[in-house]
Amino acid sequence: MRTKRAVRRQAFRRQAVGSPTGILVASWEDDPGDPKSQPPLSPLSVAVPVQSAPPLPYKLSGKAPVPQVYQPGSISFVYYATASALRRTASFWGGVLPAGTKWQVGKVLPVDIDSGVDLNAFYTRGGGGESPGLHFFHASVGGRVYFSGESPDVCCHEMGHAVLDALRPQLFDAQTIEAAAFHESFGDMTALLSALQVASFRQAILTETGGAVNHASRLSRLAEQLGAAIRVGHPDAVDPDCLRNASNSFFYTDPQELPPSAPASQLSSEPHSFSRVFTGGFLDVLAGIFRLQGTPSSDGLVQATQDIARLLATGVQHAAVVPDYYSQIAAQVVQAGETAPFNGRYRDVLKSAFVRRGILSLQAAATLGGISRRGARATTMTAGAGETPIVARTLPVAAISAAPYGLKRSVLRVHTAGEPKHLAVTGSSRLIGPAEPRSAQQAAESYTEDLFQRGHVDVGKHAHATAGLLHPYALKTHVIVEEAGELMLKRVTFDCGFHFPFDQPF
Repeated sequence: MRTKRAVRRQAFRRQAVGSPTGILVASWEDDPGDPKSQPPLSPLSVAVPVQSAPPLPYKLSGKAPVPQVYQPGSISFVYYATASALRRTASFWGGVLPAGTKWQVGKVLPVDIDSGVDLNAFYTRGGGGESPGLHFFHASVGGRVYFSGESPDVCCHEMGHAVLDALRPQLFDAQTIEAAAFHESFGDMTALLSALQVASFRQAILTETGGAVNHASRLSRLAEQLGAAIRVGHPDAVDPDCLRNASNSFFYTDPQELPPSAPASQLSSEPHSFSRVFTGGFLDVLAGIFRLQGTPSSDGLVQATQDIARLLATGVQHAAVVPDYYSQIAAQVVQAGETAPFNGRYRDVLKSAFVRRGILSLQAAATLGGISRRGARATTMTAGAGETPIVARTLPVAAISAAPYGLKRSVLRVHTAGEPKHLAVTGSSRLIGPAEPRSAQQAAESYTEDLFQRGHVDVGKHAHATAGLLHPYALKTHVIVEEAGELMLKRVTFDCGFHFPFDQPF
């Protein structure tokens, strides 16, 4: 008697055989999971992914192995597992984003499947000694070698950073916690949406959750394998069964009131931690949209992913980059739902999910959705092929004191989240009523202090000889550069949220 997994695997193979070449390679349906879990997952055979396909082409470094089914654990298997996962994301977002959307790093997104020893992965525009594109790593933990690029969750998350950078490049250097956290959330949301493009996985999730896709499941548990590796040395740094779980109960809190780090069970202002607030709301929205499709079905779940992606892309395009960025994104998503082709169908689902998470205050939700469709279209448009992307804007630059950071100069300049708001909304206060929005200057100072406390800034030659504070073992996501005689804080990378100093005992 065949198992359900065997049936799903055969169905996936039948789809792949229909490819023009007929050549198959091995890949994972979803994250391969904790290697100690029982029973272990089995790879699927899929068509050879076309990396150069428009509109979002990518290219893995090195010579491609001969296309065939390789066994997990080999670098050849990792090559095609990475390429296949990235193809899901590129194909999905390529059908949603405005025509003409291009990578920030060039015509083709470079991908390095093994950039060295680390439990990490990141996206970078280049700089800081790193070549532009996506970087994945490997590390040996407990006698087992883990490749971060082997996981579809990790691959799709990192390409999600590149997609968001293409759609809204201003967020890259925006010196505010919520912009950075939304970047991480967008990566996780991309992983969820990409996974649901696999027919066998959709059916598995429908069976596991009974159609309630916001319940904890293989879908919501992100990067189980990487989480298992990290948990060996740092058991409280990640969730008990994965890296992050999109099915959570976190409620919005002004991130400037949170500590810069905390165990995974608590919320902190660290962007990966704080991202879980928006990701949880997103998963609730996805579940609500899916329920409105009618009888639960695989096709209905595909439609739900497409609808929520178009709403999200519209929100990203039109939300003002401000300190309370979450509320602006949510409000623009709600307003996008008032326009064709949605015409208010998802209004209650969107409002209730964002209110339950505190991303929108009750007062904010009451003001949304009442704008006329003509007025709403003036500020929000449903993204899709054929539309022209918004012209890139440059965020304002402000000066903050450099004295607390042990720099040689007295002033440090940063890009602030200082765009004018389109919608006068905020998130919820932890007490009563709406939260009081912070100024762009306050937000920049708060996030800068967090970065220095976590040791993520490469100060280089700009550190004071005695007052300078160096963190030699922390991954540097930002760098201090000198521009026109002034010190400027610039982002180098978005990483997956964990970096271990391998020159110290594990």
